[in-house]
Amino acid sequence: MERSKWAIRTAETVMARTPRLDEGKGYDGKWSYDYGVVLRGFRQLWKFTGEQRYFRYIQDNMDAFVGEDGTVRGYRADEYNIDHINNGKLLIDLWRETGEEKYKLAAASLREQLRTHPRTSEGAFWHKQIYPYQIWLDGLYMGAPFYLDYLLTFENGEGQGDVTKQFILCEKHTRDARTGLLYHAWDEKREQPWSDPATGLSPCFWGRSMGWFVMALADVLELLPESHQDRGELERILRDALTALRGVQDADSGVWYQVLDQGGRKGNYLEASASSMIVLAIAKGLRLGVLDSHWNETLEHAFAGLIAEFVLETKEGWVNLNKNCMVAGLGGADRRDGTYAYYISEPIIANDLKGVGAFLQACAEYEHGRSVPMPAGEAGQA
Repeated sequence: MERSKWAIRTAETVMARTPRLDEGKGYDGKWSYDYGVVLRGFRQLWKFTGEQRYFRYIQDNMDAFVGEDGTVRGYRADEYNIDHINNGKLLIDLWRETGEEKYKLAAASLREQLRTHPRTSEGAFWHKQIYPYQIWLDGLYMGAPFYLDYLLTFENGEGQGDVTKQFILCEKHTRDARTGLLYHAWDEKREQPWSDPATGLSPCFWGRSMGWFVMALADVLELLPESHQDRGELERILRDALTALRGVQDADSGVWYQVLDQGGRKGNYLEASASSMIVLAIAKGLRLGVLDSHWNETLEHAFAGLIAEFVLETKEGWVNLNKNCMVAGLGGADRRDGTYAYYISEPIIANDLKGVGAFLQACAEYEHGRSVPMPAGEAGQA
């Protein structure tokens, strides 16, 4: 298939398979961050093509949760779960486009959670109330882009330093000096069974956690004013993280492993969601001018690898995305220990929303950045 069709074909597949994301297998109507990953890809297509049906898909899915009074079905602020903030980005977009007050009220309720969300002693958000004093790379994607967009849209941009601080503190505590890679999580109290008693770090470099981190940085840099005092530092953090990831990129396929630095180890595998997130961050970094032209070759190799390694089309023309880690975390009721054995033990599935959403975003960003013309008869349709 021509590369110009991957984003559109993926979006069409999602709409056909899951007209309502919350009715998909395993979701049962819950308010889940996964939706925001997928719908962010639809937002890109809507912005890049002007096709209103992509906007309508976003609105239909968010309207399944947002009441006329702005209440969000299934959301509880007192859980202090940073994952539950992610979908708020779409609420701000819906308010901008429609002017409907319910979206602004719903976004405001998520903003209120951040005012009282528990933090480490230095001011970094805990990942969840049930994971105290812990920074997870995942959480940067879940909270930071929404937080910054809200501040810029509704609070005159005041407090942006609280957003940039999240990345600076996260890198400070999770970066490995030897490889430049970031560990999945850090426990300030050194109390978790998975944390190193000396450093507080979890044991491994998990692919998707770094994917979340670089994707979050790219999204924040797209919004952060050029004049902001921390912009140069965030650009440096993104370049350094992507350079470290390039150092563990699989030479043959161009994509990345589930456990990033142990590609040749038994049980490890090339993983779709992390690879898609990294491709997105590289493509957006190039578009924003954070990365120089030397990254084009890396991007081309990685994007070709996404298609060759993970994509299988059905006879109906739908896109299947294979080799997604279904879920991975640390601690909790399952006592997840963050070891290599743990990360390769989690189920590997097709068409996980996190992977599909990241793949859609990567394709849309790549194709837009390469100025690939939209297929005849598809661009501009309402």
